[in-house]
Amino acid sequence: MLRWFLAAPAVLLALAVSIPAADDNKPPDGFVSLFNGKDLSGWKVPEGDNGHWKVVDGTIDCDAKSESKSPDKSLWSEKPFKDFVLQCDWRLKLEPAYKNKVPVILPNGETLMSDGKEVRVEIDDVDSGIYLRGSPKSQVNMWMWPIGSGEVYGYRTDKSQPAEVRGGVTPKKRMDKPRGEWNHFEITMKGDKLSVKLNGEEVISEATLPKVPGEGPLALQHHGSWNAKTKQWSGPPSLVQFKNIYIKELK
Repeated sequence: MLRWFLAAPAVLLALAVSIPAADDNKPPDGFVSLFNGKDLSGWKVPEGDNGHWKVVDGTIDCDAKSESKSPDKSLWSEKPFKDFVLQCDWRLKLEPAYKNKVPVILPNGETLMSDGKEVRVEIDDVDSGIYLRGSPKSQVNMWMWPIGSGEVYGYRTDKSQPAEVRGGVTPKKRMDKPRGEWNHFEITMKGDKLSVKLNGEEVISEATLPKVPGEGPLALQHHGSWNAKTKQWSGPPSLVQFKNIYIKELK
């Protein structure tokens, strides 16, 4: 009997190790996969991109050096969507980024001020996001800012919007994992209402996005510009990877 009790932890450990992890890019019940883990089928690669949007080890990989002449170098879904729940895993890569001084954002969407000036902190900045319904303004951010990811920059910084709108699109808490680790988004759009969960915690709750389009494609954002001569970034680059992109359309 004593042997059994001594052996039990080892047996349980062996069983745990033998249980396979969920397969990547395999949608849960009720969802459809938007990425097959092999190629960019179902997505529109910017003309002239020259392979900077690519598939690497079962992920959609962006090196932020697209050579497209288009003003928008993001990766767009071929299909438009109305109301939906979108799930997505993403991580910001550990490559050298862009030294940037960014404002400290308060819970109401305003920035922290001192002596009439914005308080800014220096970070190693990386920046991407997901555009909803074809609109860059309705972008759910992925970045290194202290406020955390999930913020909707286009609405928060729009001074013409009411205070409740700007505060509503500001994350309640920072739920990002350390750079280089995988994060999980669950984004829900119903009418003009947006909710965002990051790593299981709701950071945006039924925020109103006034005049958001009723339908449109999704986009994975390309951000930043690479200067090949100076070997430097001219802005925060979208050094990012995506996988497990699933959507459930709501009726």
